[in-house]
Amino acid sequence: MKCLNGWDLPDKPGEECGVFGIYDFEGKNVADTIYYGLFALQHRGQESCGIAVSDTMGPKGKVACVKDMGLLNEVFTPETLEKLKGDIGVGHVRYSTTGSSVRENAQPLVLNYVKGTLGLAHNGNLINTPGLRKELAYTGAIFQTTIDSEVIAYLIARERLNSKSVEEAVGHAMKRIKGAYSLIIMSPRKLIGARDPFGFRPLCIGKRDNAYILSSETCALDTIGAEFVRDVEPGEIVTISPEKGIVSDKSMCISKEKHARCVFEYIYFARPDSYIDGVSVYNSRMMAGRFLAMDSPVEADLVVGVPESGNCAAIGYSLQSGIPHGQAFVKNGYVGRTFIKPGQESRQSSVQVKLNALREAVCGRRIIMIDDSIVRGTTSDRIVHMLRQAGAKEVHMRVSSPPFLWPCYFGTDVPAREQLMAYQRSVEEICELIGADSLGYLKEERLSEIVEDLGICKGCFTGKYPLLPPEEDIRGEM
Repeated sequence: MKCLNGWDLPDKPGEECGVFGIYDFEGKNVADTIYYGLFALQHRGQESCGIAVSDTMGPKGKVACVKDMGLLNEVFTPETLEKLKGDIGVGHVRYSTTGSSVRENAQPLVLNYVKGTLGLAHNGNLINTPGLRKELAYTGAIFQTTIDSEVIAYLIARERLNSKSVEEAVGHAMKRIKGAYSLIIMSPRKLIGARDPFGFRPLCIGKRDNAYILSSETCALDTIGAEFVRDVEPGEIVTISPEKGIVSDKSMCISKEKHARCVFEYIYFARPDSYIDGVSVYNSRMMAGRFLAMDSPVEADLVVGVPESGNCAAIGYSLQSGIPHGQAFVKNGYVGRTFIKPGQESRQSSVQVKLNALREAVCGRRIIMIDDSIVRGTTSDRIVHMLRQAGAKEVHMRVSSPPFLWPCYFGTDVPAREQLMAYQRSVEEICELIGADSLGYLKEERLSEIVEDLGICKGCFTGKYPLLPPEEDIRGEM
């Protein structure tokens, strides 16, 4: 369960990306606002980030863009932001699901073409990229990146040549692409948001004074002091301009019964203070914990969450079971989800660098430990062992998602089946491998209940996908 160099493989699904855009109708500079909006979305991607802005009253098509590898506070300084002048802009934080983790693949993408410029930020993953890329290459396209987002940008630019407007070109491009995408597109005079017909990835609209915002999550609206207007509906295209305000095109929308939101947004990806399609992420995680207590009860002295994503479910389990909730771990607040991992010569594991058990809280007690998922199982055994070393009498693990049995092709970095802990293993076998006294997962039928019966994708748990997966698994190879 280790990489060849001895570093730990990640035992969480890879984060999504985060997208943010704003158009200030009063002509105020927006770079600072985009920075703080992205800061609220940093949990969605820590590999690279970028901001692109344009002055709608200045030379048409002139775009200033800064992007690089690293976190926002590593890439941007007050001096950098001061140079980004413009009243319309898009921003992006990235975790790579397709395309390698290099600077060339950082977003937003900025294209100069016959009709002007496009700035594009994309969250999600297409499943028909190879065919589209080959088609575009044979007609003269020269690709600068290895990400599917560039394919989307090229398609929009190409469709724009024969369309009356940018938004019409976006609609034509959406008919060609298949998979998961929430898009924010900046043209010289418009800000456009688009969401795939299944609604895999979230996207919402906000307003602050005379500025309109598009964002992956509502928590970013709260951060910048904007009010939530509404969610962009699955399949909808929204066009924002001073002349017309918000214009909606729902020609790509499909029935609610076919919607397939990524349920892991509610379980793990999104911040707990966000709302996605009207459902509180916090409440979803609390409900998951309550259901675990109903369906997998066990006698114990203390319920604890694995920081941070297990905390809400742990509270829910405690409330439902009546077993006290407490803190069993101290988390190093200066270690993000990515950091320089210890090499082979170091005795510290990445888990020990991030977490330490509170001996006084767990010694001599029966502990119920709640986590959001087990992917490869490379950290669960270490956390269980950590609690035992701190003196826990028993460790019962509960997981607020079902077992991962299938890969994801729609933007969540769930690996091939052979790498999944639950593949060809029973719950009892997994329990033995991680060293717990008992193990319980959230039941698959509970997933719809925690999202208030919204249409969701459960493919990584059931193998039943809303779209036929690609014949060849190209994730991470493009």
